[in-house]
Amino acid sequence: MNRLTIVLAILGFGLAVLVFTDGNSRILGLQKDEFGRFVMLLPFAAMLSVGILASRRSLGESMRQMMIWLLILLALVTAYLYRNDMQAVGDRLLAGLLPGRAMVVSSQDGEQEVILYKAMNGHFQADATVNGQSIGMLVDTGASMVALSHEDAERIGINPENLTYSVTVMTANGIARAAPVTLSEIAIGPIIRRNLPATVAEQGKLDQSLLGMSFLSTLSSLQMQTDELRLRN
Repeated sequence: MNRLTIVLAILGFGLAVLVFTDGNSRILGLQKDEFGRFVMLLPFAAMLSVGILASRRSLGESMRQMMIWLLILLALVTAYLYRNDMQAVGDRLLAGLLPGRAMVVSSQDGEQEVILYKAMNGHFQADATVNGQSIGMLVDTGASMVALSHEDAERIGINPENLTYSVTVMTANGIARAAPVTLSEIAIGPIIRRNLPATVAEQGKLDQSLLGMSFLSTLSSLQMQTDELRLRN
């Protein structure tokens, strides 16, 4: 019987006991969650014992096997205890590698903040969910409204051909006409706004949708630092 078989047998037995035991019952004097943790540790103890028995002819080999499994167990326990910190580091790394990806943190007073990191082009971008669709937007405090490009408007279900382009706006491509619309919902992480006024630019007049002040002005805090932008609901 190899080690994998032993591990699977122990886990299978423990799972069966947990499934067929009443929620209020104790197992070997332990609560169900305590018994579950105990079962998770058994395979490591079993593999450690098998390794020691397999190398019983050499004390040095036995000690080496024991140290290896103790280090593995220590690494797993450490990973479990610091899982939240490791997740935060992973989220920060992804946010830095993928500009626009919102990183959600809790401030000292318990409030949630959304952090956006500066992209390689020097601008802040946000992956927003607009009417249920993911849209990459450029954070623009100089834009009075949330402005959608012609293509992004189509993506979220707006038919640009049915709009009235009655608003004059200034874009990177010069003066253009835009149509006023109301967005059912726009969200960046946990920050959600509904029935938000916005505009849709004429085709070819806006390369990227803009996250303007009709959204940003609803925030309680907008803090811009060298490489990060913090949004607080």
